[in-house]
Amino acid sequence: MAVSKTRDLLVDVARRLFAQEGVEKTTMNDIAVASHKGRRTLYTYFKNKDEIYYAIVESELETLSQSLWQVVNRPMAPEDKLTLYIYTRLDAIKDVVARNGSLKAEFFKDISKVESVRRSFDRGEVRAIEAMLMEGIEKGVFSILSVPMTASIIHNSLKGLEVPYIRESVGQRTTSIEIRKQVVMDFLFNGIRKKGKSY
Repeated sequence: MAVSKTRDLLVDVARRLFAQEGVEKTTMNDIAVASHKGRRTLYTYFKNKDEIYYAIVESELETLSQSLWQVVNRPMAPEDKLTLYIYTRLDAIKDVVARNGSLKAEFFKDISKVESVRRSFDRGEVRAIEAMLMEGIEKGVFSILSVPMTASIIHNSLKGLEVPYIRESVGQRTTSIEIRKQVVMDFLFNGIRKKGKSY
């Protein structure tokens, strides 16, 4: 088995065990046994359980990044694209946390661990938002003085919405595309769209 396949197997097994038993209760030995690999093999790839946890978060963020760039590259109106991007992102993060069971508790218990792993994702996301904003400017839809600053503000605003959205204290009943678009317009577009534009 190739190196990357072995590592991916270990990450997938750990993800399943963490979701079922919790990160604290799962041991390195549990992961080695469930993956049918020896402890030596496991320690070849990961020094400890935290490294495996970070690898799981990185894997989930890579999947999320790919799905978000698919939105960025879709041929659609910039304001619709930005709306779709925002809700795709929030829904995907909520799904990741829900799918991983007890990782939800771990996620909230020490969010700083997650933050340290997601720096690369954050940089990529700012680039994605900048691309959508630039497209909106080129199409005459958005009026923005500083694309990097605006992208950074949007990115940080989305990060601030993650925990309330996951905990379902915001947005859980907002399923209509028109309502979602209005929420995004109220939150964001009124500051960046060209005067006289109406959606």
